[in-house]
Amino acid sequence: MGGKAHSEVYAKESMLKAQKEKAGGGQGVLVGEYAFTRDKAKKDEAIKEISWLSLKPGDSIGYHPHTTNEDTYIIVSGTGVFKDKDGKDVPVKAGDVTIVRKGESHGLTATGTEPLVFIDVIAEQ
Repeated sequence: MGGKAHSEVYAKESMLKAQKEKAGGGQGVLVGEYAFTRDKAKKDEAIKEISWLSLKPGDSIGYHPHTTNEDTYIIVSGTGVFKDKDGKDVPVKAGDVTIVRKGESHGLTATGTEPLVFIDVIAEQ
């Protein structure tokens, strides 16, 4: 393989902090810490965005489509309900991984007594 080995490290304290109200048409506030956002990814890089996200109990990301990219949630702590591509509600907890592919929809609601914390990875070919 040609070229030089390359890696990137994004320190938690240097991540871009942002809050989105009613994300995807949901309720409450989605709190995020982003290593980088979609507008910073290069065309030939598959990972377009990666972040730590948090929803307070009762808050949600509304059911929304992904038309050009795929989205993965890796649940870190808390409990929630993931609405899958078929509109079915599936309980999720720490350690669970959800994936929505291009052309599919999904949503997520925090259902426990503590915040639902998850890592979000958005990729596009």
